[in-house]
Amino acid sequence: MRLTESSVPVFSIETTRFDEDYRPVDGTRITTNFANLARGEDREENLRNTLRMIDRRFNDLANWDNETGDRYRLELDIVTVSVDIDDASGGGSFPLIEVLHPLIVDTKTGQRIDGIVGNNFSSYVRDYDFSVVLPAHNEGRTGFSAPDDFGVLHGNLFKSFLESDAYAEQFATQPVVCLSVSTSKTYRRSANVHPILGVEYTSESSPTDDYFAKMGMRARYFMPRGSAAPLAFYFVGDLLGDYTNLELIATISTMETFQKIYRPEIYNSNSAAGAVYQPSLTASDFSLTRVVYDREERSRLAVVQGKFAEEFFMTPHEATLREWSAGYSARNNDEQGDR
Repeated sequence: MRLTESSVPVFSIETTRFDEDYRPVDGTRITTNFANLARGEDREENLRNTLRMIDRRFNDLANWDNETGDRYRLELDIVTVSVDIDDASGGGSFPLIEVLHPLIVDTKTGQRIDGIVGNNFSSYVRDYDFSVVLPAHNEGRTGFSAPDDFGVLHGNLFKSFLESDAYAEQFATQPVVCLSVSTSKTYRRSANVHPILGVEYTSESSPTDDYFAKMGMRARYFMPRGSAAPLAFYFVGDLLGDYTNLELIATISTMETFQKIYRPEIYNSNSAAGAVYQPSLTASDFSLTRVVYDREERSRLAVVQGKFAEEFFMTPHEATLREWSAGYSARNNDEQGDR
């Protein structure tokens, strides 16, 4: 069965190993962070340095029974999720999201341990929402706002994926997405300290937080030991109780490394966040990594990806998607009312 007005969506999953030999496959979002790192003359050195940074940070945080600081290494898979559509427009398969799935290799025992799926989060429909829907909605307006149903379809598709057989067959735990904190918000250090996640910060909800809330994910902000700034963790269940120390370290080491590359002004700053912290991309006191990343290109191409989603997913399947999403929301509301 495929996605029709009344059916349950069918999702498919493909994985691609992210290593120094990684090359983006056909259909990969050209704005995805992985594709950006894997282009140009320095692609192999880029990838090698990125993976080395991840492993070093992992061993720094997992420092028990790890005298030489090289007990663990991570293997990373890029997970591409597509949805099948069968409707009057002709149907087909469309790539929805890309996330990361780390595998922890304990070189001392030989054990291979699943990490938490999620980490990075790339989405065609999110690009459409932020690069097409929001600008069109705010054109000519004096103040910024979002449509009432902003992010609802994307959130319903994501929640449906988590409920799918495809997800259950592939992953044992609920996802955790780890992103940069918002430059539009102020973060305040709390008294809560987790042994792995570090000191917790609090803040008002950001537009990204609100968007992830429609995906069924809550946000908390933690600054791990040795980090320069808090990270935003988006999760479904209990971030502090559902995962092991090594699982959390895999997420931290992976995404802190990417953030040092993507946003060095924040995550590779030469001074750590204070008790009251306002992230800024105009800061000058930071160090660059030895990884080449074209942030300007990524921002520019997000619009291209959003228009691609509009042309090949949103517009041809609009009636099907709206009817399915409305039905999904109604069923969820009924189930919550029965609890």
